[in-house]
Amino acid sequence: TLLGTSTLTGGTATLTTSSLAVGTHTLTAVYSGDTDFSGSASSVDTQTVTQAATTTGLTSAPDPSVFGEAKTLTATVTAVPPGAGTPTGTVSFYDGATLLGTGTLIGGTATLTTSALGVGTHSLIAVYSGDTEFTGSTSPVDVQTVTQSATTTGLTSAPDPSVFGEAKTLTATVAAVPPGAGTPTGTVDFFDGATLIGTSTVTGGTATLTTSALGVGTHSLTAVYNGDTEFTGSTSPVDTQTVTRSASATALTSAPDPSVFGQAKTLTATVSAVAPGVGTPTGTVDFFDGATLLGTGTLSGGVATLTTSGLAVGSHSLTAVYSGDGDFTGSVSPVDIQTVTQAATTTALASAPDPSVFGQGKVLTAVVSAVAPGVGMPSGTVSFFDGATLLGTGTLSGGTATFTVAGLSVGAHALTAVYGGDADFAGSVSPVDSQSVVKGSTSTVVTVAPEPSVFGQPKTLTATVSAVAPASGTPSGTVTFFIGGIPQAPVPLVGGVATLTTSTLPVGVRSIRAAYNGDANFNTSTSPTINTTVNKAATTTALTSAPNPSVVGQSVLLTATVTVVAPGGGTPTGTVSFFDGATLLGTGTLSGGVATLSTSALTIGSHALTAAYGGSSGYSASTSPVDTHTVM
Repeated sequence: TLLGTSTLTGGTATLTTSSLAVGTHTLTAVYSGDTDFSGSASSVDTQTVTQAATTTGLTSAPDPSVFGEAKTLTATVTAVPPGAGTPTGTVSFYDGATLLGTGTLIGGTATLTTSALGVGTHSLIAVYSGDTEFTGSTSPVDVQTVTQSATTTGLTSAPDPSVFGEAKTLTATVAAVPPGAGTPTGTVDFFDGATLIGTSTVTGGTATLTTSALGVGTHSLTAVYNGDTEFTGSTSPVDTQTVTRSASATALTSAPDPSVFGQAKTLTATVSAVAPGVGTPTGTVDFFDGATLLGTGTLSGGVATLTTSGLAVGSHSLTAVYSGDGDFTGSVSPVDIQTVTQAATTTALASAPDPSVFGQGKVLTAVVSAVAPGVGMPSGTVSFFDGATLLGTGTLSGGTATFTVAGLSVGAHALTAVYGGDADFAGSVSPVDSQSVVKGSTSTVVTVAPEPSVFGQPKTLTATVSAVAPASGTPSGTVTFFIGGIPQAPVPLVGGVATLTTSTLPVGVRSIRAAYNGDANFNTSTSPTINTTVNKAATTTALTSAPNPSVVGQSVLLTATVTVVAPGGGTPTGTVSFFDGATLLGTGTLSGGVATLSTSALTIGSHALTAAYGGSSGYSASTSPVDTHTVM
């Protein structure tokens, strides 16, 4: 290997070289000759070259630094004289015993830029590992101080504006302030004014918090980064988030549907937030049937209910109107059509008393009830029938209609009550109520007038036949009068009264009773026996003599007329004695109430003539006034 060439001067040539590598070298000098001298080669000169010692110096800049700030560690490796040259190879950089990295020497210098030093004091050294020509060396300790890096925190909230209950994502971005670098860790507290909303962990320099809890209004949001071992804390500027009321939607159902009148119908209004709003609306819901307010329900869990039995028969357009609250706007449900039909009914009929007697007032009671699930009180009228015959009509009051009938004939009656229905309730027919009517009892009373009476006077026997309660009505048929135990011809009842007038009762006391012979509706009865008295009838006697005056020896006709004194009746019978003063002239027999006597025995003079009726079994005696007769 040619190391170099040198010119001989004074027979000597020199060459200075630093290029011999470490090791043993066999050096020779070869003279190439000149015109005068031939060339020649020296003997071998053995040269030993060892590695040169080195020194390593270390600096780090900047110093002090902040966490994450790039710090350049510079190691300068130099040969220790008499060594010379520029060391090559690599330098390892250490933080204490921790290898930070390795740098390649270029021009005797190796650098390493690192941002990995933690906060604190670091004892840095650079270790040159040597090369074939230079020995390794270690630098003195370079003390590097790393402080926490300042940070900035930025806050955004989205969406903004938002509606109540809408999920709002609060994003805090925490960054190192140059020359600090790196990604802060730790936690961020999110505040609404002074109120802590929540805490989130910083990941990749970002912390997020999703909340739906912000109330309606304007919110001053801040994010407070709490720092970590390497980064100082920081607070974001205020982010103003505006939250408006969320729209709501109201849905209405009514059940059961269809329903019957009086049936409890539950109206259920479900109020929900319209996306993106979320949450559970509160407040009240008004339930309407068309424009008519049915009632108000309070929301619980977003649901308000109203139970009503007051919907009339027909089709109802139901709506639920949510009035809103501090967080939700009001809303109106679509129309829910509820159909209410007539409720079925049952009609029950009772008649009392049963059995009954003819003419007895029988109260027919119809009870009309709604058939479940229908409820309420049916109104309207009930028709009461005996078989196919309408007895009458009663108006329902409190679900009950009554009709009193006394005209049912004797026998069995199939009674029914027919409810005609009303706007809310369907009609219905009761089961048959069998009513038995038996004959009514009667009482018979007999009276006689006048009492007492006189012979020949008309005497009226009156029998009054009455229904014995509870029977009522007017008995018909006939009454047989018994006079002295002897039945008379039956006499028909008229208006419950039968009369028999007789003028033939003899003088004396007779027993009288009346027997009612019954009819289709009434039983027989017999009156108590009473006595009637017939006295003799009074009479008056009138006397006439003709001719008057008469002459002696002339036949004179004396006429006596005997008359019954009212109220006596009939024509007296018997005899009349004619007197001249106290002298009996003779006797005449009454015929047609007249008795006569002819006499020629009257002497000249004035005669006081009288007629004396002697009476009979039926008539009392009587004497005429004096008839003055003159005989010449």
